[in-house]
Amino acid sequence: MSFFDSEIVQQEATKLFQDYQALMQLGSSYGKFDRDGKKLYIEQMESIMERYRVFMKRFELSEDFTAQLTMEQLKTHLGQFGMTPQKMFDQMQMTLDRMKSEIRE
Repeated sequence: MSFFDSEIVQQEATKLFQDYQALMQLGSSYGKFDRDGKKLYIEQMESIMERYRVFMKRFELSEDFTAQLTMEQLKTHLGQFGMTPQKMFDQMQMTLDRMKSEIRE
């Protein structure tokens, strides 16, 4: 069975994408959130980032050809912007850390 044929993989990918899209839509109003709302938003973003990191690690560790091809395509795509998957996560974390520091002030 292909990596992408797994019902668990499909469900997690769908849920992750939906949760991310909903959070991005909500984030368009981030500036209007009170301090507690901003903290909650950041916590939810960190949770999604961790889920995404785990999901990508599954691709990386899978011996399935399609999973490996997907990882290579992602690396190639990110490489066009001078990024790697790790740098992408580092940038996302730096952004969240900056957001956290702004609400502490």
